[in-house]
Amino acid sequence: MPILRLEMHPGRTPEQKRTFVREVTRVVVETLVCPPESVDIVISEVSREDWAKAGKLVADK
Repeated sequence: MPILRLEMHPGRTPEQKRTFVREVTRVVVETLVCPPESVDIVISEVSREDWAKAGKLVADK
């Protein structure tokens, strides 16, 4: 069972997330030759205040 975890900043619409999980699931099924029911995707939204890049909080950029 493939489990994919995506971390991103908040702000995407539910429709964008639906499109994302549909398309990612399609690619996983084609690539790994597995049934769509076996593909789990977890989306975690992390605020810009809790995300750092290159030693700086993303919120400070």
